[in-house]
Amino acid sequence: MKVIIPDISKQVYKEETLSVIESKYSILGPMWVTHQMEWCNGIYASFKDHDKFLIIIFLIKKTLDFYSKGFIKLSYEEFYAKSAIEINSFSIAELSHELNIPKESTRRKVLELENVGAIKRYKKKIVIDRSKYYFSKPENSIKRISRFLSILSEMCVIESTLSKKMTSQELESVINYNFSYIWKIYYEMQIPMLISYKKIFEDLESFHIYGSCVVNQHLYAKKISENYMNKKNFVNLSLTTDKMQGINAMSISDITGIPRATVIRKLKNLVELKILTIDDKKHYRLKSDFTKKLMSTQKDVLNQLANFSSKIFNLAIIQRNQL
Repeated sequence: MKVIIPDISKQVYKEETLSVIESKYSILGPMWVTHQMEWCNGIYASFKDHDKFLIIIFLIKKTLDFYSKGFIKLSYEEFYAKSAIEINSFSIAELSHELNIPKESTRRKVLELENVGAIKRYKKKIVIDRSKYYFSKPENSIKRISRFLSILSEMCVIESTLSKKMTSQELESVINYNFSYIWKIYYEMQIPMLISYKKIFEDLESFHIYGSCVVNQHLYAKKISENYMNKKNFVNLSLTTDKMQGINAMSISDITGIPRATVIRKLKNLVELKILTIDDKKHYRLKSDFTKKLMSTQKDVLNQLANFSSKIFNLAIIQRNQL
């Protein structure tokens, strides 16, 4: 079989992709933050506990790291051929340190995961039973990511970063074929994102609720924005409170799956901390000053997104050349 080596000059660089994301943010930003909140909704639905799912995906990523180091590549079908996946040994101290969860809370959550059968021990072997939790197979995530990347590729063509747009179907095929590698780099993007926001908000429920307000204002801003607004201008537009329609506690609860009483309590705290504002109709909006404080963290998140996107684009270019 003849090996076709792709032209190095045709590879996509992270810096170029990041520039496109930032310059075309009014198109790409709302798509990506919506995906992130849909992903968080699935996380919460799995165990009604964000940290438990964070523990699970951290352990799965360790196995994906092992596959990658051994040059093992599994397709989506191969990876999910069995409901259980073997994981490396781990310690409570490691999980606590890496995931920013107090040690006693980590110990309790691991025990609860074992009690429901999500984590099982067989002598020296440890496995994660994916049949024991919701959101095991990420079909919807793959479809959303593929749609986002397809639109991003179109924007890259406009900016002459790519020569040809990539379709959602093409990108979905690339992800499915290279699944174990791509999901490794996906978790390498998502896990630090969750941890960084957890440090800011102190718990992931508060971040999840705040994120729902972000999505609401991004989608509303998109309706009234001009095409191809850059990130700075689009975010400023989304913070224009006299034009933005807020979101109420019941809607946030319905969207996230978090109980309404918990949502109300967390929203009250976010208002007291001047992270959100509330109006006479009990609609919640983003607080401009706090949102601007998140800029450096959001810059890191977009850097990771650009890196993730570029790697998939380069895999897609290679796959095209093999056809």
